[in-house]
Amino acid sequence: MQDPIDPVKLDRLAEVAVKVGLNLQPGQDLVLTAPVSALPLVRRITEHAYKAGAGLVTPILSDNEVTLARYRHAHDDSFDASAAWLYDGMAAAYDNGAARLAIAGGDPMLLANEDPDKVGRANKAMSMAYTPARERITRFATNWTIVAWPDADWARLVSPDLDDYAAQRKLADAIFAASRVDDGDAVARWEAHNAELGRRSAWLDGQNFSTLHFTGPGTDLEVGLADGHKWIAGATETAGGILCNPNIPSEEVFTTPHKLRVKGHVSATKPLSHQGTLIENIQVRFEDGRIVEAKATKGEKVLQKVLDTDEGARRLGEVALVPHASPISQSGMLFYNTLFDENAASHIALGQCYATCFHGGDKMENDEVARRGGNASAIHIDWMIGSDQIDVDGISQEGERIAVMRKGAWV
Repeated sequence: MQDPIDPVKLDRLAEVAVKVGLNLQPGQDLVLTAPVSALPLVRRITEHAYKAGAGLVTPILSDNEVTLARYRHAHDDSFDASAAWLYDGMAAAYDNGAARLAIAGGDPMLLANEDPDKVGRANKAMSMAYTPARERITRFATNWTIVAWPDADWARLVSPDLDDYAAQRKLADAIFAASRVDDGDAVARWEAHNAELGRRSAWLDGQNFSTLHFTGPGTDLEVGLADGHKWIAGATETAGGILCNPNIPSEEVFTTPHKLRVKGHVSATKPLSHQGTLIENIQVRFEDGRIVEAKATKGEKVLQKVLDTDEGARRLGEVALVPHASPISQSGMLFYNTLFDENAASHIALGQCYATCFHGGDKMENDEVARRGGNASAIHIDWMIGSDQIDVDGISQEGERIAVMRKGAWV
């Protein structure tokens, strides 16, 4: 039977990952993480990286069966531990100029039947140990990107009504289309798309809103914006001056909220797939920037564990605007994967902010980011709050209300 994953488009995705996502520089090392199932894409990315002049490409692979073996056989104490040495090594690699590429696409429901207490503890331990590497990424100390692999287990979840071949073919085609590698000159298409996203971010920067107000079914949320915030979209410049696209695909325009100035209630419009657990129908209430009430119809115990990671886990580190007309939203598919679902709807992120979302942020120390309202945490988790029923208003520094989105569409 023919391969459900088009090899020509897969090769284009690998090329875009290296040339657009990373903008990999001659002589630059690359740290690459991926599930074992994504080896075909790992190999193609590695080939394109070396053709682009990469120094050393180091792949780090994960495996579903190895992960499940831990939950079913490991000693209970092990769920409070993590491979800090590995994440310290990754941080050191970034300090030495290595680029970072992650391939997403494992089974979103891998840990759905495992003990939620163990899942939450393991996630917390990993998040804490990963902090040094995460800080380099959120500060854009190096160029980084995320792309997706159409994993067979993921495909079965997205299209349970199709046979395995058709499901994986459908998911692969959707990934290629959203990543703009399905036809023509993919690199040129990304240049045009980045220009349009840049126009949106420039308009929002010019408005310099003090607050964004989201309203709609189950949502009345005011998100105060950090002092000196900057809107980012598509291609982002690293501290070293390299222009990279952190997410492939990307439809969002995002900035940093003020950690103390968020109030009201909000309901998720899509499920959140987090570390192998699906969290559905999230509803939270904020006071003085902090989540004081949180519930979910599924995965609530894992959600509560996430919120208890540290003080910053109950505060926002990102707010992003995405039109309902985005190609990912219009595909009609629920991907159960944040890389895609966050690009189908406006969203907020719990936890760590991006220092680059401040004017002059690349030169700021952590205490200055905090003074301006930026949040710090061991986590950064996006979840979706936008739809074709959500309105967004911007409130100016003088208190004037300006329509930004109506029914999920840009005004």
